[in-house]
Amino acid sequence: MGKLKQKMAEDLKLRGLCENTRITYLRCAEVFVRHYAKPPAQLGRTDIRDYLLQMLQDRKWKPATYNVHAAALKFLYSNTLERPEEVAWIGRMKVSYHPPAILSAEELERLLDALGTVKMQAIVMAAYGAGLRVSEVVSLQIKDIDSQRMVIHVCRGKGDRDRYTMLPKRLLTVLRAYWKHERPPGPELFPGQKPSTTLTRDAVNLALRKAAKIAKLKKRVTPHSLRHAFATHLLEAGTDLRTLQVLLGHKSIRTTARYAQVSPAMIRKTKSPADRLRKTTAPKKTRARPRPRCTG
Repeated sequence: MGKLKQKMAEDLKLRGLCENTRITYLRCAEVFVRHYAKPPAQLGRTDIRDYLLQMLQDRKWKPATYNVHAAALKFLYSNTLERPEEVAWIGRMKVSYHPPAILSAEELERLLDALGTVKMQAIVMAAYGAGLRVSEVVSLQIKDIDSQRMVIHVCRGKGDRDRYTMLPKRLLTVLRAYWKHERPPGPELFPGQKPSTTLTRDAVNLALRKAAKIAKLKKRVTPHSLRHAFATHLLEAGTDLRTLQVLLGHKSIRTTARYAQVSPAMIRKTKSPADRLRKTTAPKKTRARPRPRCTG
């Protein structure tokens, strides 16, 4: 894409979109350009429509994947190319929500034991113990860990919003063991192989897949599974939704409320109004009416 990619990157930054969104939109635009092997300026509404249809049919895009690629193309044509009429027709597909399988405390212990390094144990414990997204974990800096107030400062989380979340004692113990073993030079808490870089999300995902296999976990395990477990276990312990919303950094409490649908323990704790009835009565027996006799 060359100069066009640079201009799109600048436009995304000017709109204040977070880094992950900027990277994703640029990648989606590159896939579109490679598909036609033509500059986007030479393509229009029909080409965009044919492309999206083909991807749905051939690559079996799910609604969530379609929405991301469609949003990237809408930004490219509406903002960078200044041709909004080409993409004005694009809408969003409805995404079905499927409650994830939640890891139990015992499964989490097995997963931690199966991780190969103290560094990865610290990353996984941060994701579960503080409810952090994997992008938030790998972006942590040493100064973000406040052991005096027992909080973690999450800088520029999703939507570029800052927040504070808890620093549990178990996580602090693991972080201190990691610090003693690795001595990261800083400012990054979890540096990558190259100087001034952080560990990638793909590296964390790969380590989790390997550990889940070693631990013989039947449930699907991703970095986000740890955040789901954090939220669900807090709800089961009686944490209210508003507090959980702040800890997770959700913009809408509707997103947080989904976790209440996940937990069977929450369902079991909820008392039915039927159980509050004072008296239980058995259904009355009714006499069978005599059949009318035929005369004549």
